[in-house]
This record gives sequence, C-alpha cells and structure tokens, in this order.
Amino acid sequence: MDVTVTPLPGLGTQQDFTTRSGHRIGVITYRDGRFELIVSDHDDPDKVVASVDLTTTETSALANLLGAPQLVAQLTEQQREVTGITTWQLPVTSNSPYDGRTLGETEMRTRTSVSIVAVVRDGTVHPSPRPDFQFAAGDLVVVVGTTDGLRAASEILEQG
Repeated sequence: MDVTVTPLPGLGTQQDFTTRSGHRIGVITYRDGRFELIVSDHDDPDKVVASVDLTTTETSALANLLGAPQLVAQLTEQQREVTGITTWQLPVTSNSPYDGRTLGETEMRTRTSVSIVAVVRDGTVHPSPRPDFQFAAGDLVVVVGTTDGLRAASEILEQG
C-alpha cells in the first residue's frame, strides 16, 4: 500500500492512500495538533467529498478500532506457522489487582511463560512494553503463549 505524504505549507501534512475502489482516504495533521479525516472524490482526487474533524481522543479511538485488530491479526497469522502458540487479548479491569501496578510486578513470563507483546490503551498501541509499564483499567493486554499459559495469565490479571 502506497501512502502519499504531502506537505501543506503553513498548515501541516496530508497523508493519504488510494483504496481498491479508487477513493483517496487521508488524514490531515495540522500544526496546531488537530486532525481531519478526509475522503476524496472518486473521479477527482483533489476534490474532498467528506471530511471529519477529530480530537486527539477521537483519533486514538479510531486508531484503536483500525489498528489493534490488525496487530492481533498479524500475530495470529504469524503464529499459524508455530504449533501450540496462541494470541489472546486480556482486559485489565478496575477490579484487577494490577490496575495501577507495573508489568514487572506481575512476573507474567516467569509465572506463565507467556509474553506480553503489546498493550492497547485509549486507542494507542504500546508494543513490547517494558517491565516499568504501568497498567490501567481499560487496557487491553496482547499476550502470546500456550493455551495453558494464557489461561494462567488471564487468572493473574483478574485475581493476582
């Protein structure tokens, strides 16, 4: 997929790509931090037929909707080549003993042989989180391991 980056002097940048159906979809990132999602006319790529201003929070939510499933899909596709390895997404709830605590405190790898490969928070993917990464309620923890290890990891996040 070719993404075109176009400087918009005095405004910011536009990044867009052409869909299979011929539409150009893009994001304008303004210098003041605003974002705008745009869809160009099928016949005239310079004519914008739809645009939506997005806040930073809305941009993160959209990225989560589009990005997190892709990350998991890529991991799932890669694991098909390795028998016995599975990818799960585990939530950190407000009832979790690890809400507000660090990844290192879970001792997840030592206790379960499971690897935490990413944490999705408020639409942002944090790949390969370090031991000092602090969990928060609402996080989605992407883990890879055996089915037994993943069950144990789920129990740890739920019960400690």
